[in-house]
Amino acid sequence: MATEHDSWWLYLIECRDGSYYAGITNDVDARYAAHAAGKGARYTRSHPPMRLLGARAYADRSQASRAEWEIKRLPKGRKLAYLEMAGD
Repeated sequence: MATEHDSWWLYLIECRDGSYYAGITNDVDARYAAHAAGKGARYTRSHPPMRLLGARAYADRSQASRAEWEIKRLPKGRKLAYLEMAGD
């Protein structure tokens, strides 16, 4: 996935146990690689990632953090739709 390092991204990972993990970064590829290598967040160290479901760009870290807070409050069934529709 192409990333622009001047943008911040909200990303959503599907873990092997079927759970989702949401986070923010300015480099989606590198952050996913860290999660996959067991060097990411504590959650993904105990719930290994299976695949990256998607990512959405934001203008700055503050906006991405707000989106992360919002997506984490949603039930699992609405997280992917939020990611796809955020900012529209």
